[in-house]
Amino acid sequence: MDHRDRSLILAVIGVVLLLVGLAAAFLGPVEMYCFYLFSENGRLHYDGFGFGSFMFGNIACQIVGYYVIAILCIPLGYGHLRVRRWTRTVSLTLLWFWRVVGLPLVILFFLVLVTAKDLSLAAVLMVVVALALSYLAMPGLLIRFYQSRDTRLTFETKDPEFHWMERLPRPILVLCSLYLFFAVVLHVPILFNGIFPLFGGFLFGLQGIVLLDVSIAFLVYLTWGTFKSRPWAWWGALIFFGLMTFSSILTFLKSSYADILSGMKFPPTEMRFLEGVPLQGFHLAAFFGVPLLATLGAIIVSKRHFKTGNPALSH
Repeated sequence: MDHRDRSLILAVIGVVLLLVGLAAAFLGPVEMYCFYLFSENGRLHYDGFGFGSFMFGNIACQIVGYYVIAILCIPLGYGHLRVRRWTRTVSLTLLWFWRVVGLPLVILFFLVLVTAKDLSLAAVLMVVVALALSYLAMPGLLIRFYQSRDTRLTFETKDPEFHWMERLPRPILVLCSLYLFFAVVLHVPILFNGIFPLFGGFLFGLQGIVLLDVSIAFLVYLTWGTFKSRPWAWWGALIFFGLMTFSSILTFLKSSYADILSGMKFPPTEMRFLEGVPLQGFHLAAFFGVPLLATLGAIIVSKRHFKTGNPALSH
């Protein structure tokens, strides 16, 4: 076929992804050493450090983050270097996933920054440019690159065999990645006294953990149903994320940052530090609510893909 070969660009992207993935795979185990630093007799130890403390949860989340980056970037890097056509599908899925979840968080980061800090006009402009380049321009350019005819034909020429993933509509793949993302994220509150927002109030401890557990299990079930394009999965996701969005926004709007901290039962050393963070309830309502609203919007616009299920994946 007459097209411009994009193998060199794909190889460059593959090398970058491999380097990032390998670095993350190296840093994950190294980060575990921080537990020794903060544990008893460690040079950074303080009373109360352990499961349920802020720093313990923070370190655990960073370790999981490193491993997730490694799990994603290393296979994608390999796929780019070998020009495997599944790589294009996965890359576009992750880029659109970032469009749904990442960009709202970037906007909220900017709003929190400018409302909490006394920044000069020059500093605000620099932040806007940096965020636009990192989270608007780059994903947009990459989506355009992967969707281009030349890139598609490069993958198809180098890897002629049709991949099963290409049978799935992209909105289905994006929703599956979103549900798995939230299933992972909902493990985080378990590290912080099981905090769970429930229609105006918070549950903590075992009650909150049970609801988090039920939500995680339901999200995994939704992922399977969405992968199969089952109509019940669309309705289930609409109801679940509708309730979760309303419950989260309502609860955070009605709660102050101090109220939330008091329920966490962090050690005194951490409480003194965290009390100085310039956050308000509406900041947290926006931070958690906007990604949920964006996911709800993605669910709504994908309805046409759930009418009869996916015959190619029904068995």
